Amino acid sequence: MAGTSGAGKSTLAGGIAAVLGISYVELDALFHGPQWTPRPEFAEDVRRFVRAPSWVTEYQYHAVRPLLLGEADTLVWLDHPKPFVMRRLVVRTVRRRLVGEHLWNGNYEPPLRTVFTDREHLWRWAWKSHGRMRDKLTQILAGEHGSRLAIVRLRGQREVDRWRAGPLRQAAGLDEESLR
Repeated sequence: MAGTSGAGKSTLAGGIAAVLGISYVELDALFHGPQWTPRPEFAEDVRRFVRAPSWVTEYQYHAVRPLLLGEADTLVWLDHPKPFVMRRLVVRTVRRRLVGEHLWNGNYEPPLRTVFTDREHLWRWAWKSHGRMRDKLTQILAGEHGSRLAIVRLRGQREVDRWRAGPLRQAAGLDEESLR
């Protein structure tokens, strides 16, 4: 599941796993230790789960991207417009902060004021990385992985919804009768 922060990777990955009956591994939960420190065993944890016959996860974290690409058979790319992604990211971050949602390993969203004080704040990072992610994924499509992987490129929530209702359910062997 590829796309920038806020594109809906984790949500869709969890949905795909539920429909297909396969495991979903959230990379943020493996990467972030207490106080947002990187977990030293992160790469080994990823190596371990990609050995399984089927899984779904997000395509993120530079250190493990080659491993993920080498073991994946399908890449779902959420290629949403930047304003769409930023709106979702802002709403998600504010909601998480206001309700005190526990994220991973004792971590919570930082105070909202940190968007002005933290040069690596998620909103700033997503704004800067949106175009870079598109460039990286375009290179993947043009390279050796692009010829080996099944690529599903979805632009906007309507395309995501249509794909989930149609091709994803068909791949799982579900038809309208079995959904009732």
